[in-house]
This record gives sequence, C-alpha cells and structure tokens, in this order.
Amino acid sequence: MPFEIVTIPCLADNYAYLLHDPETAETALVDAPEAGPIGKVLARRGWKLDHILITHHHPDHVDAVEELRKATGARVWGAACDAHRLPPLDEALREGDGVVIGSQSGRVIDVPGHTLGHIAFHFPESRAVFTADSLMALGCGRLFEGTAEQMWNSLSKLAALPPETLVCSGHEYTEANARFALTVEPESPALQARAEEVLAKRARGQPTVPSRLSEELATNPFLRADEPAVRACLGMEDAPAAAVFAEIRRRKDTF
Repeated sequence: MPFEIVTIPCLADNYAYLLHDPETAETALVDAPEAGPIGKVLARRGWKLDHILITHHHPDHVDAVEELRKATGARVWGAACDAHRLPPLDEALREGDGVVIGSQSGRVIDVPGHTLGHIAFHFPESRAVFTADSLMALGCGRLFEGTAEQMWNSLSKLAALPPETLVCSGHEYTEANARFALTVEPESPALQARAEEVLAKRARGQPTVPSRLSEELATNPFLRADEPAVRACLGMEDAPAAAVFAEIRRRKDTF
C-alpha cells in the first residue's frame, strides 16, 4: 500500500513531506525546515514521527532536525559524505543504500550539483521521489558547489525513473521557473499550458508541487538539454548535453 504523503509549507517557500505507512503506522519526514508546521500536522493526524530523512545540509532543510528529534525520538538519516555538516546521523547513507520505512523500501540516489552531498530518496511502491533542491518543478537548484556536468548527470538519473513518479521537491519556485522556461521553449504548447496552470494555482493560493516526472520531462528545460528543439532555440545543435544544460543554468542565474 502506498505511503500517505502530506506536503507541508514551511518558512517563506520551503516544503517538507511526511510519509505515513498505513500498514505499520510508521512515519518519516523528508527535510525539516521548521518545527512548528510539521508538529501541527503530526498532532492533527495523530502520527508519531519515527524517521527524519535529510537531503542536504542547507539550513532551510535541517534547522528543525534537533528540535523534532528531541520531541519525538526520531532517527535521523543523511548522506555519509556530508556527515561533518549535518546534524548527528543515526544512519549514514551512500548511493544505492536502502531506506526502510514501515513496510516499504526506498533507495538513496546521489544527486550532487546544488551541493556536493545532496541525495534524493526514491520509494518505488509509492511511486515517489524526494528531490529537494536537485530536480524541482520546472527547474533545478543553483550550482552552489557542484559543476554543471555533475548536475546534468544527477538530473539524468532522476529522469530515468518511471514517468509516473511523483517528484516531491523542496520549494515553491514554479511560477518564476515557468517564466524562465518560456524563454527557452517559447513555442512549446505543453509548456504554455503548464505555465497557465501554474499561474492559476498560485492565484488560488495552491501549491504547484509535487509534480509528475512525465510533466517535467515534457516541460522542464533543465531535463530537456538533449532535446533537438531546445538545442535549436539556444543555437547549440551540436553541443554536448551537459554544455547545453550549463548554458540553460547560466541563463537562469541571470534571469
């Protein structure tokens, strides 16, 4: 049985996620930006927090870990290579490691680029991947530590997941991402339709994440660096995909 997944708005534009296994009642949290909103959802639903899964070290993803650990006794999971700058870990994880939450098993995917130690969590039975600031709705994270080639390789791993996978990313950046995406593929009907949908949702105060991977593959310029239409729009028909991605990221950084 799939997880019950709850998206929790935190801070100005962050999202945290609760994963609740209905078979065992175990509950995990992906990232901990702010304790208050997360605690309120746990209390309202009567769930006990058993695990905290950390995607990367940035404060807006880990600041509430210790408060929640102290309040709940939850075990903390995070990247072994980043243990020196994460809250103390109960489980240090590497690429391909398993993560068991109740009756479900997930796996760790290394996705460096935004940071060198960024990881994602894929749970096949629930058809969900938790990508934080790597793959985002209509975008990807800035390259604060990694290279464009590293990020392109990371996004390529995520792009290879089943297209029905739910992409649970870490921020509400989609409206701005849509405006930029239209500068890359202005004639794309799929992108035009999605941009209109995003605007309508935000006008109603609704979140635009999670999204489906199939939707990202069709409209997210950062996943489409190897598409002929994108290459043509950028005048980079013969360039390697990683170089096309780097140019898209450069343009977004100054957009």
